[in-house]
Amino acid sequence: MIAAIKPAGSNTRGLLAYLYGPGRHDEHLDPHLIAAFAMLGMPDPGRDEHATLTELGHHLDEPVRLRNSEFGKPVTDHVWHCPVRAAPEDRYLSDTEWGGIAQRIVQAAGIAPEGDDLACRWIAVRHADHHVHILATTVREDGRRPKLHDSGIRVGDACREIEKDYGLRLLKKGDRTGTRRPTQAEMHKAERLGWEQTSREWLQDRVRAAIPHATSAEELLAYLEADDILVKPRRGPSGDLLGYAVGRPGDLNKDGEQIYHPGGKIAPDLSLPKLKARLETSAPEEHPTARRNRPATAWHQATEALDTLHTEITGTSADGGGDARAQAHITALGELIEATAQKAPADIRAQLHAASRTFARAQRSQIRAEDRAAHALRSAARDIVNTATGPDGSALAALTAALLWAAILAARWHEAKGHAHQADAARQAVQHLQAAADDALSPTLTELAAWPSKEETRRILANDVRAAVPEHAERILSDPGWPALATVLADAEAGGHKPHQLLKEAAARRELGTAHRPARVLITRIQHTSRNPAPNRRAEAARLRSTTASAFSAPSHETQPPMTTTAPTSRPRRPRR
Repeated sequence: MIAAIKPAGSNTRGLLAYLYGPGRHDEHLDPHLIAAFAMLGMPDPGRDEHATLTELGHHLDEPVRLRNSEFGKPVTDHVWHCPVRAAPEDRYLSDTEWGGIAQRIVQAAGIAPEGDDLACRWIAVRHADHHVHILATTVREDGRRPKLHDSGIRVGDACREIEKDYGLRLLKKGDRTGTRRPTQAEMHKAERLGWEQTSREWLQDRVRAAIPHATSAEELLAYLEADDILVKPRRGPSGDLLGYAVGRPGDLNKDGEQIYHPGGKIAPDLSLPKLKARLETSAPEEHPTARRNRPATAWHQATEALDTLHTEITGTSADGGGDARAQAHITALGELIEATAQKAPADIRAQLHAASRTFARAQRSQIRAEDRAAHALRSAARDIVNTATGPDGSALAALTAALLWAAILAARWHEAKGHAHQADAARQAVQHLQAAADDALSPTLTELAAWPSKEETRRILANDVRAAVPEHAERILSDPGWPALATVLADAEAGGHKPHQLLKEAAARRELGTAHRPARVLITRIQHTSRNPAPNRRAEAARLRSTTASAFSAPSHETQPPMTTTAPTSRPRRPRR
């Protein structure tokens, strides 16, 4: 059950006309009064042909008129409006049941506390099966104003109890970190203008997309302006940035003026102080143009940055971990998902963008993030958007698989902390990331299928699987992806790696018990780990001996190149694909 308290209004008669009218799309059926501060003698224009909306409005506004006649400054924000809606799958509630629910709502809000004979006047009107509207005038019978501070929280708590008592769908308790739902006016405006999103939703996506590109609030605003977003900064006398608001081109008010939305009103974590904390607390890094000569490594570096996420989120990092560090890494994880979506191939971009949009709710909680702790993840996101070109198949598959596992860890952490909304958001993001990871790995599997390993090689490697991960061996060997994994292990062995060790390391990086296709998980991890040939200890020792001998024997004015030795691998290595 959702109770949405609307901004205070000033026209009681106008709101009554809407509640008792046909609705904007003729959706109001049989509007009538179901509860009120005093039902006896209350005019009901829906059921009494002699009652009028004006009469009902005057009845509700009487305390307001008395107060205004006694005080010089009139009350103009006295109309309190709260629609209360049940879930579509909830059972039908009678007028009596809805009346009892309305009574509990106004008590919780402070409109009409239980046992208070001088409380505000209110009514509840029903014009549909699954929702009612509560209207109150916020001047008490004694002329005082009610205490409505934090009324939304109290009403939300009351709704959770009502759901239990009436056997309705149980919703999760809010934590004041969610974004504001679009108003009906915003939704109707978007529909009228042919927009798929309301302005605040559209602007939220644009601001979040800009975050990985910036290292300061000033850079962020400049990036938004370059992206044709209308920006209105608020500065102090010294020129320091004190706040900002952004506008969507074409979003005008009734007077034809551009509408701007403050960052904190778009989403709680997009206020200027929150953005500064995220953008300006990282350690200094080299300018992106200084890394142009190594763009291909950005994808691998991002995967490696995610390798430490497990210890950071579970609080087992060497420097103590903690909830603040975990929240910081989850926030930065959202930025990395967004950065990956911007640079990923078109065939998986939609799923990654959907994951980024959904994961935004998991990026914020009541735990204040220690943003500096997540420098590595945030730097990885900036590297991808600033320097990365199109990744090769294995690099993209490894990164999307790592993002998937990171989102699973984030969902578990939020669930353990009792963050219901954040855990749900992370789980939804996992579904999108799973689809993206499957699509990213598909070309690699096709390529591996063209180079199958020999049956004898697979039998030998199966023994490595049983020795390295005995608890998951049978699932891995029965996975349709096992032949491809065997090919990857054979390639890695040809490069000097030990399959047994690679399997153990991969299983330690990613829990296999919850993996639907464990062989696929191991393929991406092992390809990432074994992308470079393993160091040969004999060759390294020979190189060091040669370098040392040259240093002692060569004249001081000459420079002799050191000798190098390369030991042969155990089998011919297949050319890299």
